[in-house]
Amino acid sequence: MGALAELAGDEKNGDGSRTFVFINEGHTLGNALKTIIARYPEVDFCGYTIPHPTEQKLHFRIQSHRERAIDLLKRGLEDLEALCDHTIETFEKEMNGFNASALEVN
Repeated sequence: MGALAELAGDEKNGDGSRTFVFINEGHTLGNALKTIIARYPEVDFCGYTIPHPTEQKLHFRIQSHRERAIDLLKRGLEDLEALCDHTIETFEKEMNGFNASALEVN
């Protein structure tokens, strides 16, 4: 994963509204993370942009009146990691089952 920074100028909106900048990330992380965080009931807005195709930057915006944006981002990253872990475990289990059944046939 690349570096993470906060976009300057958001301080006046309170802790619930922030734009985070992910360096060396793109639509893969942006769309997955947006899908997870946007479903949280305390989130008013969640979205991302890629400012320019030649820049390796992802601007990720979270707005909430109930929680700090940084806490929602951390929770979203943790939930995404858990989802990825579950996907890998399920795939490996099914692949091992398939390979075992293929050996029984031969």
